[in-house]
Amino acid sequence: MLIVLAMGAFLFFTSKPRDNIKSYSEFLNYVKNDSVKAVKIEGQVIQGEFKEAIDGNTRFVTIIPLEDNELLPLLKNHSVNIIGERVKDGYGSGLIWWIVIISAAFILFWIFLLRGMQGGDPGKAMSFGRSRARLHREMNNKVKFSDVAGCEEAKQDLEEVVEFLKNPKKFSALGARIPKGVLLVGAPGTGKTLLAKAVAGEADVPFFSVSGSEFVEMFVGVGAARVRDLFAQSRKNAPCIIFIDELDAVGRSRGTGLGGSHDEREQTLNQILVEMDGFDSSEGLIILGATNRPDILDVALLRPGRFDRQIVVDKPDVKAREAIIKIHTRKVPVEDTADFSIIARGTPGFTGADIENMVNEASLRAARENRKKVTMEDFEYAKDKVMMGPERRHSVVTEEDKMITAYHESGHAILSHILPLADPVHKVTIIPRGWAGGLTQQLPMEEKRHMNKSEIIEDLMVLLGGRAAEEIKFGKSWVSTGASNDIERATKIANSMVCEWGMSEVLGPVKFGEKEGPVFIGKDLVARKNYSEKIHEIIDEEVSHIIQDAYKRAKEMLKKNEDKLDKLASELLEKEVLNSEQITTLLGKSEKKRFPILEVLKDNKASLKKKTTLKS
Repeated sequence: MLIVLAMGAFLFFTSKPRDNIKSYSEFLNYVKNDSVKAVKIEGQVIQGEFKEAIDGNTRFVTIIPLEDNELLPLLKNHSVNIIGERVKDGYGSGLIWWIVIISAAFILFWIFLLRGMQGGDPGKAMSFGRSRARLHREMNNKVKFSDVAGCEEAKQDLEEVVEFLKNPKKFSALGARIPKGVLLVGAPGTGKTLLAKAVAGEADVPFFSVSGSEFVEMFVGVGAARVRDLFAQSRKNAPCIIFIDELDAVGRSRGTGLGGSHDEREQTLNQILVEMDGFDSSEGLIILGATNRPDILDVALLRPGRFDRQIVVDKPDVKAREAIIKIHTRKVPVEDTADFSIIARGTPGFTGADIENMVNEASLRAARENRKKVTMEDFEYAKDKVMMGPERRHSVVTEEDKMITAYHESGHAILSHILPLADPVHKVTIIPRGWAGGLTQQLPMEEKRHMNKSEIIEDLMVLLGGRAAEEIKFGKSWVSTGASNDIERATKIANSMVCEWGMSEVLGPVKFGEKEGPVFIGKDLVARKNYSEKIHEIIDEEVSHIIQDAYKRAKEMLKKNEDKLDKLASELLEKEVLNSEQITTLLGKSEKKRFPILEVLKDNKASLKKKTTLKS
């Protein structure tokens, strides 16, 4: 505001009124006609007065374009009164003074601004340095631990925090202290923020929530001032919880940014470190942080005394997903035929946020169809929509494309149905969905934390079954581009088998390729090649060999079951969507099994016991 006023004053006082301006040629004619009474010459500017008014004006202004030596004699000959003045810079000295005034006003403005930001006094007129944290009082927080499912271990750890806030004497009597900081680590959508709200709701204490990005601004010192203000407010409301979401936005490792150690973000982080280590645990302040990038956090932030407890909030397993579905369907009228266990099995990798979105999509579809309750069909539709995108039923698909898609998806489905270690097929469709022209969906029999080599090979066969079916029915020259994603995924799996999992017969159990960081900003991981070009060639050969072998086996199995391939493709062309029951009716019952590892171990123990008995 001061700058704007100063500029306005400068323009007002330095601007000159626009006089009756005449050209130099007109001026000379007026002189020759004895119309000019007097002139005042100031440099190249001539201000004159007519003997009689011309066009209603008695005064005029003109500019001498070049030096004219004949001007003075002409004026004398026509008895013009001449007034001369010393040439002075009309704008120079004034401009200098105005520059000084504007600079002084600008400096005063910044001093006023910085005092408001760095003074640490919440009563200042300037609010730049005030915390942006939202305060949620206990009466407004309705979230409890009963509203959270799928992370029982995390809830158990956080119950200690709640117990401390409710009954701190129980811990202090035994000389124990609660962790000053608890860091919630997990993928996006797993419920980190919801857990923090549940802690505040169970403990019945004020809850400050702020995002890590809200601390940092373009102004120097704002972030540190906001941190100080946040902790000052928290101490006034103690006992309370401070929740910093997306902690990695401000807690990234120092010394890796463009600004070096004087970066504004690093100053903010330093202030957080000081505040966390500076307050006493008896103040009843507990810091909850949430991030999905714990690998890039500064080590000083994770040391004991600050964020000294990390709680992993993992993606839910099948039982946890079923529990989450039940929570989100509390207020949703659901038909009795809806089987949540099947839905949970069909949503591997879904987070709590994904499941909430799926339930909402199912409710929306039921409302569109004018139903009073949500059906299993609605949940299946919503699951597919969240997982793969909406159906494109109105897209134009030629009969040739339908035929290719039908045989392609039939190849996937038959191998998934026949192979004993592959996950059973749940649904097959040739309706375009998202970027895919069709889809074969498998339903795991149980959650797998480990996969053996035989299972991986059969998964590769299922992935390559679509291309194999196309080649069998249409020939090598007529295979389509529909297998591009299958080939990409198969190549990635085969590469992991060779380079990460040590499943190569030639190279053996060796890890190829390393991850390292930091590189530039943060800790962006990049792969570094730690092997020779010769090994690189062998890796390429092994990856190609694994894929070619799986493709050959897939093609041989489909040729043996070509009649089933034709039958399934024909049924798909007619109905477009087939579920597991319909596929079983067409292809017969599937014999599935897992690797009998317990039986193998039992046999090995019996054999070892027998050998020991013989030796004795």
